[in-house]
Amino acid sequence: METPVYKFEPHDYDTVYEPAEDTFLLLDALEAELDTIKARQPSLCVEIGPGSGVVIVALSKHLPAGQTHCIGFDLNPNACRMTQKTANLNVGSRVDVVNMDLLAGLRPTSVDLLVFNPPYVPTQPATTAHATASLEEHIDEFRSSVDVGQTLVHAWAGGADGRVVTDRVLADLPRVLSPTGLFYLLLLKENKPEEVHYKTIN
Repeated sequence: METPVYKFEPHDYDTVYEPAEDTFLLLDALEAELDTIKARQPSLCVEIGPGSGVVIVALSKHLPAGQTHCIGFDLNPNACRMTQKTANLNVGSRVDVVNMDLLAGLRPTSVDLLVFNPPYVPTQPATTAHATASLEEHIDEFRSSVDVGQTLVHAWAGGADGRVVTDRVLADLPRVLSPTGLFYLLLLKENKPEEVHYKTIN
């Protein structure tokens, strides 16, 4: 899949995760799986934490209009605005964006395609001490923070084993994924992918 057009203004680099090697790795993996994805005829495609929006926008351009509803959920309101901007810059893209925490607002068994490039870098637990804080606290922090490092740390710092946020999603996966649903997750070897795989099938 071609990388969608996106445009960062100077101030965006302070608050939104810029597309990087992991972004393009995920795009390549989804391109390789595109025939499998299309064969499932997904009705609802969700990306958690779309950041710049390039992944969900790329998917939306390759999934049939009128069949697949693509949505990006991001806790960072600046990332929500950037994802919508990226969608608007790309003809044929149909993406809605919601400012919310992970998958909490979804109906059971509603997601046919779920994509997540999580905060996967292993860090000390203190770095992500607020990882399980309330949505209101997180949103307030993103809107008020002027510390670049503290704003963007949530985009990559994964806590112990780099799995603090990922494990929250895995716990909710049986509830939200449809019977024929697909889940694409980007991990490092330090994230113990074998253990993650075991959790997804048990």
